Amino acid sequence: MDTIQNNAVASVHYTGTFPDTGEVFDSSEGRDPLVFLVGHRQMISGFEEEMLGAKVGDRRTFTLEPERAYGLPDEANVTTFPRGDFAAVEAQVPLEVGMTLVADMLDGPRPFTIIAVEDDTIRADFNHKLAGKHLTFSVEVVELRAADESEISHGHVHGKGGVIH
Repeated sequence: MDTIQNNAVASVHYTGTFPDTGEVFDSSEGRDPLVFLVGHRQMISGFEEEMLGAKVGDRRTFTLEPERAYGLPDEANVTTFPRGDFAAVEAQVPLEVGMTLVADMLDGPRPFTIIAVEDDTIRADFNHKLAGKHLTFSVEVVELRAADESEISHGHVHGKGGVIH
């Protein structure tokens, strides 16, 4: 396999920045490359789309609008909880606007940001922290291979950079 396509295992180095400020929000610099199985919804859709057809050694820079990244903020993802639900947390650290916590949900852990702290309630935003943002990525393809059948059937990479069963 010589290009990024569905069912390829791609290893990339990347830096993500906000195009309006140039501020880095994430990077693999100084770490192992990001390894993902193409076409299995492991990456935001626009990232994968922009990388399709790339070869080892290729470098690509692209900017994604929110709809191709983490989507637009959705008011349905903002909810209010009784402050008493946070008693155990508050016993260890004061609750503050902007604080990120993780809720144990039926479908697994979900991070949220506290957006209001009132006397009796806490308002929580479960939207991704990058929802509504334009994102620029600078990406270099460092390794590429065809996924094996077990990776395809499991929907993720096995071994180095992936899940070990």
